Amino acid sequence: MSITRRRFLKGSLAAGAVASVPSFYVNTLLAQEQTLRIYAWAGYFNDRMLADFTEKTGIKATFTPYGTNDELMNSLRASDGSGFDVIMPTVDRVPGYLDYDLIQPLDESRINWSGALDSAIEGSETGGVVDGKRYFAPSDWGTEAITWHRRFADLDRANLSYADLWNPEHGQGVTVRGHSALVGIGLWLEREGRLPHPLLDSYRSEEAMRANFDVILEEAVKHKSMLVQFWNTENEAQAAFRTNGAIIGQTWDSTAFRLQQEGEEIAYGAPKEGALAWMEGFVIPRNAQNPDAVYELINWYYTPEAGAMFVEATGYNSTSKGATELLPEATRNFFTASYTEADLANLWWWPIQEPWYVALRNEYQDRYLSA
Repeated sequence: MSITRRRFLKGSLAAGAVASVPSFYVNTLLAQEQTLRIYAWAGYFNDRMLADFTEKTGIKATFTPYGTNDELMNSLRASDGSGFDVIMPTVDRVPGYLDYDLIQPLDESRINWSGALDSAIEGSETGGVVDGKRYFAPSDWGTEAITWHRRFADLDRANLSYADLWNPEHGQGVTVRGHSALVGIGLWLEREGRLPHPLLDSYRSEEAMRANFDVILEEAVKHKSMLVQFWNTENEAQAAFRTNGAIIGQTWDSTAFRLQQEGEEIAYGAPKEGALAWMEGFVIPRNAQNPDAVYELINWYYTPEAGAMFVEATGYNSTSKGATELLPEATRNFFTASYTEADLANLWWWPIQEPWYVALRNEYQDRYLSA
């Protein structure tokens, strides 16, 4: 099932969007008996959020950060689904956790779905619902597109392309993430008719993936001398611009948002091939010790106040109804300046990434990094 940002916006603004609240039961006393152990992306929970959660629920929580989906997967596999009570993978990676029997289905009757955008619930069915069971409660969404320093890179915002990253005028001033840069180059080459198969076929068969990525890798290596730094985590992407000389890059929207907050002359825009879009959410590991507290966390998050705190902390977009209305003007302005209506209708959603694809993707990334 495809989902566009236009549908997200309609889901958040539609009259009568608040449905009748389903009956759900949370054993609060049992949840309070032990600490909730949160394992999520770096920056996703700050002291203010944890304190508010504890104040509202009486449950103490600890937060351990990770930087990549692969780091999360490797940690959970090493512990056989133990060590944490809740994780926050991207929805396209959820089926991979089931292949290793690392997660458990959600009890949907215990979740206050009326607090979440209807479009997010529906959109997360692809990947988040497997064999009729839901494993994923959507929390946030964002994009990866083009970030540039307006003083040093002159770009035509109306005709932005992934090809613009590799304009020789930028010199050695480009920063990208290895595996997603290859996808961005693939979208550029597909638009020009230079791939042997549609890019989406790369996620359906190894034969098509190798045929496409052989072409993509060759193009990527041609421009590698322009790279000032590869990034892999949010902190690394920001550092590329702050201290390492990057003037343009393919980064998450949060990178540009945070740099703007610091006063940098940074812009962010979606290329005509489509910004890479993703959705993340709450998932319970198979051997979680305090699943009762996870439902309290989800229901706390599905309030406008908690959703707004998340957006202010991360720069990403919350799936909590009413969160947008509580945001500071600067945060709302960033969204408006970064996406046109056409951009929102043209998002390129990450397909389901099966374990075989992830292994091949990492192989091509390693070849790119070492070239």
